[in-house]
Amino acid sequence: MASKYDYINDQLQQYREKNTYRELLTSQIKGNSFYVGKKKVLNLCSNDYLGLSQNNSVLAKIRNSLRQVSPCSSRLVAGNNINIIKLERILATHRSSENALIYPTGYMANLGAITAISSSEHTIFSDSLNHSSIIDACRLAKANKIQIFQHNDLDHLERLLKNSNAKKIIVTEGVFSMDGDMAKLDLLSELAKKHDSILILDDAHSDFVFGNYGNYGGIPEYFGVENDVDIHISSLSKGLGCFGGYVASSHLITDLLINKSRQFIYTSAIPEHLCLAAITAVSFLKKNKNIQKKFFIKIKWFINQLNQLGFNIGATSSQIIPIIIGDEKVASNFSKELFKKGIFIQAIRYPTVSLGKARLRISLNMSIELIHLTYVINCLDKLGKKYNLI
Repeated sequence: MASKYDYINDQLQQYREKNTYRELLTSQIKGNSFYVGKKKVLNLCSNDYLGLSQNNSVLAKIRNSLRQVSPCSSRLVAGNNINIIKLERILATHRSSENALIYPTGYMANLGAITAISSSEHTIFSDSLNHSSIIDACRLAKANKIQIFQHNDLDHLERLLKNSNAKKIIVTEGVFSMDGDMAKLDLLSELAKKHDSILILDDAHSDFVFGNYGNYGGIPEYFGVENDVDIHISSLSKGLGCFGGYVASSHLITDLLINKSRQFIYTSAIPEHLCLAAITAVSFLKKNKNIQKKFFIKIKWFINQLNQLGFNIGATSSQIIPIIIGDEKVASNFSKELFKKGIFIQAIRYPTVSLGKARLRISLNMSIELIHLTYVINCLDKLGKKYNLI
């Protein structure tokens, strides 16, 4: 007899047949070690790029300030905590903006900003490799049209812009989350000016990592176009090692978000202790400018090692380093063999990336020592040859 859930079983079976089925793995931190199940592993999947999620001063601030688990209501209903306001002022200055608005997550910040700023008179121009949160935001937006331009192809984007009579919004990531390459933000900002477009940047993976020495101002600062980005969207859970997301922009746009953004209006405020953690983390980075320099020495060394071995790592120049494999099953098996050797690098498969473009996505972070990365390179070398990838 047919079940009302047969279609769900059919979908799950299709995932298994295509080698795209996923399972949640149990993980935990014990001291300075990371465990998946009962196995101690080197964690090369974390977005905690600078290791601040385990920073002693940040953890101490949380412990000492924990008076309430959550405000349990939205800021418009329950009031505006003074430490949220303080963090927003810090983030606004950090992004060279007039104002900033905290969201519970970076995902919600993307949804909240893009859906609020767009109207039926707009066409949104979105990079083909933008994050799923941007894709979902575009789908929810009431824009007249969504136009996808080929990844980092500004000639293609300009042709689309020229052929459009609508009001225009351009949206891109700063460092792309699956490929690790950078948007050509200097050229994008010129196009935005030329075609009178609103420029929205999701800078989650370069914020507090890239930028001028010791300033950690992200891709806009790296390219010197801080004031040319209309809306900065970012995460507090990556380079900063904390939790939450934010939108930095003008007073005018912030005012619109407070009044229109459903993802801000209809959700509980971020807890105070998480705001204090972020404030502490920003202060720590400003006092420890050499972290950035040391991190990029490590990034360049690792990328050079992979290039010498002959892996296909695309155009990355960041801490996100994809080893592009292609076949979903090979990528999954490669990941499992690394795990046996104590290396945790997840296989990234469809729908996160296109079918046939499966990869191992390596996230370098400051917590892993060079001696351990040398071990990782040796293991990648042996397995890469086994699977005829190098």
